[in-house]
Amino acid sequence: MTDLVTTSVRGNVLVIGVHRAEKRNAWNTEIIRAVATAYAELRDNGDLRAGVVYGDGDHFTAGLDLADVAPVVASGSLDDLLPAHLCDPWDFVGEPCPKPIVVAAQGRCYTLGIELILASQAAVVASDTIFAQLEVARGIVPFGGATFRLPRLGAQGKRWLLTAEQFGAEAALAAGMVTEVVEPGAQLERGVALAELMAAQSPLGVQAALASTRASERSARDAAAAEVRQRLNKLMVSQDAMEGMAAMMERRDPSFTGS
Repeated sequence: MTDLVTTSVRGNVLVIGVHRAEKRNAWNTEIIRAVATAYAELRDNGDLRAGVVYGDGDHFTAGLDLADVAPVVASGSLDDLLPAHLCDPWDFVGEPCPKPIVVAAQGRCYTLGIELILASQAAVVASDTIFAQLEVARGIVPFGGATFRLPRLGAQGKRWLLTAEQFGAEAALAAGMVTEVVEPGAQLERGVALAELMAAQSPLGVQAALASTRASERSARDAAAAEVRQRLNKLMVSQDAMEGMAAMMERRDPSFTGS
Protein backbone atom coordinates (compact mmCIF):
# COMPACT_ATOMS: atom_id res chain seq x y z
CA MET A 1 0.00 0.00 0.00
CA THR A 2 1.02 3.64 -0.39
CA ASP A 3 0.56 6.75 1.74
CA LEU A 4 -1.69 8.04 -1.06
CA VAL A 5 -4.31 5.36 -0.31
CA THR A 6 -5.42 4.21 3.13
CA THR A 7 -7.80 1.51 4.33
CA SER A 8 -9.66 1.14 7.60
CA VAL A 9 -12.31 -1.28 8.82
CA ARG A 10 -15.70 -0.22 10.17
CA GLY A 11 -17.40 -3.41 11.28
CA ASN A 12 -17.85 -5.40 8.08
CA VAL A 13 -17.06 -2.41 5.84
CA LEU A 14 -13.69 -1.56 4.30
CA VAL A 15 -13.24 2.22 3.98
CA ILE A 16 -10.79 3.19 1.23
CA GLY A 17 -9.43 6.74 1.19
CA VAL A 18 -7.46 8.57 -1.51
CA HIS A 19 -5.14 11.21 -0.07
CA ARG A 20 -3.68 13.48 -2.73
CA ALA A 21 -5.57 16.64 -1.93
CA GLU A 22 -2.77 18.92 -3.12
CA LYS A 23 -3.38 17.52 -6.64
CA ARG A 24 -7.18 17.49 -6.22
CA ASN A 25 -6.90 13.72 -5.82
CA ALA A 26 -5.84 13.17 -9.42
CA TRP A 27 -5.20 9.44 -9.72
CA ASN A 28 -1.75 8.36 -10.88
CA THR A 29 -0.60 4.79 -11.50
CA GLU A 30 0.33 4.40 -7.84
CA ILE A 31 -3.18 5.28 -6.68
CA ILE A 32 -4.87 3.11 -9.32
CA ARG A 33 -2.90 0.04 -8.30
CA ALA A 34 -3.34 0.75 -4.59
CA VAL A 35 -7.13 1.11 -4.91
CA ALA A 36 -7.25 -2.07 -7.01
CA THR A 37 -5.25 -3.78 -4.24
CA ALA A 38 -7.74 -2.54 -1.62
CA TYR A 39 -10.61 -3.90 -3.71
CA ALA A 40 -8.80 -7.25 -3.80
CA GLU A 41 -8.44 -7.11 0.00
CA LEU A 42 -12.20 -6.64 0.23
CA ARG A 43 -12.70 -9.56 -2.15
CA ASP A 44 -10.43 -11.91 -0.21
CA ASN A 45 -11.35 -11.08 3.38
CA GLY A 46 -14.35 -13.12 4.46
CA ASP A 47 -15.12 -10.75 7.34
CA LEU A 48 -15.60 -7.82 4.97
CA ARG A 49 -18.90 -7.49 3.14
CA ALA A 50 -18.90 -4.03 1.49
CA GLY A 51 -16.60 -1.14 0.72
CA VAL A 52 -16.64 2.66 0.62
CA VAL A 53 -14.35 4.86 -1.47
CA TYR A 54 -13.77 8.53 -0.66
CA GLY A 55 -11.37 11.32 -1.57
CA ASP A 56 -9.71 13.45 1.10
CA GLY A 57 -10.03 17.23 0.97
CA ASP A 58 -12.25 19.48 -1.11
CA HIS A 59 -12.52 17.22 -4.18
CA PHE A 60 -13.21 13.56 -4.81
CA THR A 61 -10.99 13.57 -7.90
CA ALA A 62 -9.97 15.88 -10.72
CA GLY A 63 -9.54 12.74 -12.85
CA LEU A 64 -6.47 10.97 -14.14
CA ASP A 65 -2.97 12.32 -13.74
CA LEU A 66 -2.50 12.10 -17.50
CA ALA A 67 1.19 12.98 -17.42
CA ASP A 68 1.79 9.86 -15.33
CA VAL A 69 -0.85 7.49 -16.74
CA ALA A 70 -0.83 8.32 -20.46
CA PRO A 71 2.59 6.74 -21.22
CA VAL A 72 1.47 3.47 -19.61
CA VAL A 73 -1.75 3.45 -21.63
CA ALA A 74 0.05 4.42 -24.84
CA SER A 75 2.43 1.49 -24.38
CA GLY A 76 -0.45 -0.73 -25.44
CA SER A 77 -1.27 -2.78 -22.36
CA LEU A 78 -3.84 -1.79 -19.77
CA ASP A 79 -2.70 -4.90 -17.89
CA ASP A 80 0.37 -2.91 -16.83
CA LEU A 81 -1.99 -0.43 -15.20
CA LEU A 82 -4.28 -3.05 -13.61
CA PRO A 83 -2.57 -6.42 -13.03
CA ALA A 84 -4.95 -9.32 -13.56
CA HIS A 85 -4.69 -10.63 -9.97
CA LEU A 86 -6.18 -7.39 -8.64
CA CYS A 87 -9.76 -6.14 -8.96
CA ASP A 88 -10.74 -3.66 -11.63
CA PRO A 89 -12.46 -0.79 -9.76
CA TRP A 90 -14.18 0.24 -13.02
CA ASP A 91 -15.37 -3.26 -13.98
CA PHE A 92 -14.38 -2.65 -17.60
CA VAL A 93 -11.06 -4.24 -18.52
CA GLY A 94 -10.75 -6.77 -15.70
CA GLU A 95 -12.69 -8.61 -13.02
CA PRO A 96 -14.49 -6.43 -10.46
CA CYS A 97 -14.75 -6.93 -6.71
CA PRO A 98 -17.62 -9.38 -6.07
CA LYS A 99 -18.81 -7.34 -3.08
CA PRO A 100 -20.72 -4.03 -3.22
CA ILE A 101 -18.94 -0.66 -3.30
CA VAL A 102 -20.33 2.72 -2.28
CA VAL A 103 -18.69 5.94 -3.51
CA ALA A 104 -18.77 9.09 -1.35
CA ALA A 105 -17.92 12.16 -3.44
CA GLN A 106 -17.67 15.93 -3.15
CA GLY A 107 -16.28 18.89 -5.09
CA ARG A 108 -14.85 17.91 -8.44
CA CYS A 109 -15.69 14.42 -9.61
CA TYR A 110 -14.29 14.21 -13.11
CA THR A 111 -13.71 11.43 -15.65
CA LEU A 112 -12.55 8.34 -13.71
CA GLY A 113 -14.64 9.49 -10.73
CA ILE A 114 -17.81 9.30 -12.80
CA GLU A 115 -16.76 5.92 -14.16
CA LEU A 116 -16.06 4.66 -10.63
CA ILE A 117 -19.58 5.71 -9.61
CA LEU A 118 -21.11 4.06 -12.66
CA ALA A 119 -19.32 0.79 -11.83
CA SER A 120 -20.25 0.90 -8.15
CA GLN A 121 -23.45 -0.12 -6.44
CA ALA A 122 -24.32 3.22 -4.82
CA ALA A 123 -23.04 6.78 -4.67
CA VAL A 124 -23.65 9.42 -2.02
CA VAL A 125 -22.51 12.85 -3.18
CA ALA A 126 -22.37 16.27 -1.59
CA SER A 127 -24.62 18.95 -3.05
CA ASP A 128 -21.52 20.87 -4.19
CA THR A 129 -20.28 18.01 -6.42
CA ILE A 130 -19.49 18.98 -10.02
CA PHE A 131 -19.14 16.26 -12.64
CA ALA A 132 -17.57 16.24 -16.11
CA GLN A 133 -16.58 13.45 -18.52
CA LEU A 134 -13.77 15.42 -20.11
CA GLU A 135 -11.92 12.97 -22.36
CA VAL A 136 -13.37 14.13 -25.69
CA ALA A 137 -12.25 17.66 -24.79
CA ARG A 138 -8.72 16.28 -24.44
CA GLY A 139 -8.62 14.40 -27.72
CA ILE A 140 -8.99 10.93 -26.21
CA VAL A 141 -11.76 8.51 -25.21
CA PRO A 142 -12.89 7.35 -21.75
CA PHE A 143 -11.42 3.93 -21.03
CA GLY A 144 -13.04 3.14 -17.67
CA GLY A 145 -16.54 2.29 -18.86
CA ALA A 146 -18.19 5.67 -19.51
CA THR A 147 -18.66 4.85 -23.20
CA PHE A 148 -20.72 1.84 -22.11
CA ARG A 149 -22.51 3.03 -18.97
CA LEU A 150 -23.22 6.74 -19.46
CA PRO A 151 -25.49 6.13 -22.50
CA ARG A 152 -27.46 3.66 -20.39
CA LEU A 153 -28.66 6.64 -18.36
CA GLY A 154 -30.48 7.91 -21.45
CA ALA A 155 -30.27 11.14 -23.40
CA GLN A 156 -28.49 13.09 -20.66
CA GLY A 157 -25.81 10.44 -20.32
CA LYS A 158 -25.13 10.50 -24.06
CA ARG A 159 -24.91 14.26 -23.96
CA TRP A 160 -22.45 14.29 -21.05
CA LEU A 161 -20.27 11.70 -22.80
CA LEU A 162 -20.01 13.64 -26.07
CA THR A 163 -19.97 17.29 -24.91
CA ALA A 164 -17.64 17.22 -21.86
CA GLU A 165 -20.11 19.60 -20.18
CA GLN A 166 -20.14 20.06 -16.43
CA PHE A 167 -23.23 19.04 -14.49
CA GLY A 168 -24.21 19.12 -10.84
CA ALA A 169 -25.34 16.73 -8.15
CA GLU A 170 -29.06 17.26 -8.68
CA ALA A 171 -28.75 16.56 -12.41
CA ALA A 172 -26.80 13.39 -11.63
CA LEU A 173 -29.51 12.33 -9.17
CA ALA A 174 -32.30 13.01 -11.67
CA ALA A 175 -30.49 10.91 -14.29
CA GLY A 176 -30.08 8.01 -11.88
CA MET A 177 -26.30 8.26 -11.79
CA VAL A 178 -26.08 8.78 -8.03
CA THR A 179 -28.11 7.41 -5.14
CA GLU A 180 -28.36 10.34 -2.73
CA VAL A 181 -27.38 14.01 -2.45
CA VAL A 182 -26.44 15.25 1.01
CA GLU A 183 -25.04 18.38 2.63
CA PRO A 184 -21.30 18.90 2.05
CA GLY A 185 -19.33 17.05 4.70
CA ALA A 186 -22.01 14.40 5.30
CA GLN A 187 -21.24 12.20 2.27
CA LEU A 188 -18.70 9.87 3.88
CA GLU A 189 -20.70 8.99 6.97
CA ARG A 190 -23.85 8.52 4.91
CA GLY A 191 -21.89 6.39 2.44
CA VAL A 192 -20.60 4.21 5.27
CA ALA A 193 -24.13 3.88 6.67
CA LEU A 194 -25.40 2.72 3.28
CA ALA A 195 -22.53 0.22 2.99
CA GLU A 196 -23.33 -1.03 6.50
CA LEU A 197 -26.92 -1.60 5.41
CA MET A 198 -25.69 -3.72 2.50
CA ALA A 199 -23.28 -5.55 4.81
CA ALA A 200 -26.13 -6.41 7.19
CA GLN A 201 -27.85 -8.49 4.51
CA SER A 202 -27.00 -12.07 3.58
CA PRO A 203 -23.51 -11.87 2.03
CA LEU A 204 -24.23 -14.86 -0.21
CA GLY A 205 -27.48 -13.29 -1.37
CA VAL A 206 -25.91 -9.87 -1.99
CA GLN A 207 -23.01 -11.33 -3.95
CA ALA A 208 -25.32 -13.58 -5.97
CA ALA A 209 -27.56 -10.63 -6.84
CA LEU A 210 -24.56 -8.53 -7.83
CA ALA A 211 -23.08 -11.33 -9.94
CA SER A 212 -26.39 -11.75 -11.73
CA THR A 213 -26.65 -8.05 -12.62
CA ARG A 214 -23.12 -8.13 -13.97
CA ALA A 215 -23.74 -11.28 -15.99
CA SER A 216 -26.65 -9.56 -17.72
CA GLU A 217 -24.35 -6.85 -19.06
CA ARG A 218 -21.11 -8.79 -19.54
CA SER A 219 -21.25 -9.37 -23.29
CA ALA A 220 -22.06 -5.71 -23.96
CA ARG A 221 -19.34 -4.60 -21.55
CA ASP A 222 -16.75 -6.77 -23.24
CA ALA A 223 -17.72 -5.50 -26.70
CA ALA A 224 -17.43 -1.89 -25.56
CA ALA A 225 -14.07 -2.56 -23.89
CA ALA A 226 -12.72 -4.26 -27.03
CA GLU A 227 -13.71 -1.27 -29.15
CA VAL A 228 -12.00 1.14 -26.75
CA ARG A 229 -8.85 -1.00 -26.68
CA GLN A 230 -8.75 -1.05 -30.49
CA ARG A 231 -8.82 2.74 -30.74
CA LEU A 232 -7.08 3.89 -27.57
CA ASN A 233 -3.41 3.46 -28.49
CA LYS A 234 -3.73 5.54 -31.65
CA LEU A 235 -5.76 8.19 -29.88
CA MET A 236 -3.20 8.58 -27.08
CA VAL A 237 -0.45 9.51 -29.58
CA SER A 238 -2.63 11.54 -31.97
CA GLN A 239 -2.19 15.23 -32.73
CA ASP A 240 -5.58 15.87 -31.15
CA ALA A 241 -4.45 14.26 -27.90
CA MET A 242 -1.34 16.41 -27.82
CA GLU A 243 -3.44 19.49 -28.56
CA GLY A 244 -5.93 18.53 -25.86
CA MET A 245 -3.16 18.15 -23.28
CA ALA A 246 -1.53 21.43 -24.31
CA ALA A 247 -4.84 23.27 -24.15
CA MET A 248 -5.51 21.87 -20.68
CA MET A 249 -2.07 22.91 -19.41
CA GLU A 250 -2.37 26.36 -21.01
CA ARG A 251 -5.97 26.82 -19.83
CA ARG A 252 -7.35 27.56 -23.29
CA ASP A 253 -9.87 26.05 -25.68
CA PRO A 254 -8.38 23.29 -27.85
CA SER A 255 -8.29 23.49 -31.64
CA PHE A 256 -8.78 19.95 -32.96
CA THR A 257 -8.02 18.82 -36.50
CA GLY A 258 -9.16 15.20 -36.36
CA SER A 259 -5.65 13.86 -36.78
